[in-house]
Amino acid sequence: MTVQRPDDWMPPPAPLSRPIQRLNRPYRDENAPGGWGPSRAWIWRLATFLPAVATTLALVAAFTDWFAMDGLSGFEGALIAIVAVTFFWIALSVSTAVLGIATVILRPSRARPADSAATAAPMDVALLVPIFNEVPADVFGNAAAMLSGLGARPGGHRYTLFILSDTTDEAVAGQEIRAFFTLKASLPDARLHYRRRISNTDGKIGNLADWVEGWGGAYSAMLVLDADSLMSAPAIAALTDTLARDPSAGLIQSFPLLYGARTVFGRIQQFSNRVYGTPLAEGLARWTDREGNYWGHNAIIRSAAFAACAGLPRLRSSRGGTQMILSHDFVEAGLLRRAGWAVRFLPRIEGSYEEAPPTLIDYILRDRRWCQGNLQHLGLLATRGLHPVSRFHLFSGAMAYLLSPAWFVLLVVWALIGNGDEANVIRYFSGLNPQVTWPEITTANNLAILIFMYGMLLAPKLVAACTIRRLGLRLRDLGGLRQFLISLLAEISLSILYAPILMIHQSLAVLRSALGRQAAWRPQRRRGVRYGAGVLIKFHIVETLIGLLLMAGMALGLVTLWLAPIALSLAAAIPLSALSGVDLDARRWSHRQLGTPETLNAPPIIRRALMERRRFAQALQSPPADRIAAE
Repeated sequence: MTVQRPDDWMPPPAPLSRPIQRLNRPYRDENAPGGWGPSRAWIWRLATFLPAVATTLALVAAFTDWFAMDGLSGFEGALIAIVAVTFFWIALSVSTAVLGIATVILRPSRARPADSAATAAPMDVALLVPIFNEVPADVFGNAAAMLSGLGARPGGHRYTLFILSDTTDEAVAGQEIRAFFTLKASLPDARLHYRRRISNTDGKIGNLADWVEGWGGAYSAMLVLDADSLMSAPAIAALTDTLARDPSAGLIQSFPLLYGARTVFGRIQQFSNRVYGTPLAEGLARWTDREGNYWGHNAIIRSAAFAACAGLPRLRSSRGGTQMILSHDFVEAGLLRRAGWAVRFLPRIEGSYEEAPPTLIDYILRDRRWCQGNLQHLGLLATRGLHPVSRFHLFSGAMAYLLSPAWFVLLVVWALIGNGDEANVIRYFSGLNPQVTWPEITTANNLAILIFMYGMLLAPKLVAACTIRRLGLRLRDLGGLRQFLISLLAEISLSILYAPILMIHQSLAVLRSALGRQAAWRPQRRRGVRYGAGVLIKFHIVETLIGLLLMAGMALGLVTLWLAPIALSLAAAIPLSALSGVDLDARRWSHRQLGTPETLNAPPIIRRALMERRRFAQALQSPPADRIAAE
């Protein structure tokens, strides 16, 4: 009997040189084609940024006029600057969504126009699934669904799937190997390989780099997937065809929709992504044009271009050593564009999916890791040769987290202002102690601020909800008109309740990053498990105390009642977190709540993946064949 070794599970080596990029000098890939032709991207960028800037300047003028009644102090000027920064990003998301809706209306077809009349040349594409201590049944179930779809689809492209394991748990690794052979037995004609690294150096970056340097030379493109990624055969073929027809493209990113959510918090994300995500994605694709971004998965990349242009260096750490670039995807996209390759975003390719964290706690734990990586991008803004839009992607990723401390500062200031000169926490400030003289905060002022800010926050959601038919959604796939309106109201209400809690935790994540505390890299929980009371209390104690302090201030008449929604949300963080993990699928009456087509009328690829997951779970629960033979 011949015993197979792990080396036998991989194809023959096909090394691809992957030089480490230098960030202090520009780089141009001699193989990158030039002459892309005229672009109208500048028109769409002006159409997006000018309204956002104009609206922000109008708000700054109003606040300046309001605060300058008795002279403008340095503190008040800083406060206005914080208001401007926080509001600009809200305004930018609104203008991006408006541009996206206009794009859909002007180009209603869901099919993307062909990039060229030429027939796509056949490509050898590697589907890469890097995993780390994941549930093998889910990973291989998704792989089986994708390979089955590709096997049944005619075409000239050749696809090979690689499971690239960084698993450290020996029991999980054993199940991975069993699942690998189960999949090979069920799909004997599929090109399928498995590799487990001895040491998971540099995490996902090192995992993919190991494959590129060892086997990347045999494949013209690689389609990078996450452990929870799922793509239909038409979606994979559409990405491949587009890359084959566009020789200038180095990377093409799809727009992954969320699927598989069962819990309250998972369904909130899935509903929001499905209903509101399309306008934002369409607008983003329009103004970024060929300077798009990379989200780390569900994207196809030209292998040789990636190897030649996107080798990530290690960075100097504050402690004197070196550290890897944590959020690699934004940086790799920027380096590809720097070298002369286009980075495109195609939101109209249907059939691209991923899963979401099931509970509030799981979302926050993932956010801590993302926060650290995105803040690291601030040190990369000076990278030589980056396109301005690539720099903006890096900056906006960091600002997504820095905005939370800014919002927290505004919350503190609003709480300190209280109910006026005679009823606030800092009423001792006066002309004799001239630090701050607050403007009069009337009911009309408070109401105007709330209406304006919430209006801007809700505008993209409401506009998207009113145009769902133009966005390719049918009401019956959302449960009908009545159910859709209930889900819409539930999503808006719950998002408002969870937002202050996320603000506090993102602020804490920024503080942890500033102090150099590393966020542990652990596999994301993809199945909802209810947390116990002890875990909930320990995790949410900070925001709970802040909420109780605000409510105490209101009871004493020192804090304005206009902060009651925020105070209530923070004080109720523990029960709200418990609510986030409630399984909506466990009860018949709640199954349709916050429903999307992926829940209520799942497409074939999702149904097939769920079926394969169950099959693999059952197969892995049974004892291995060699143990049965031994017994």
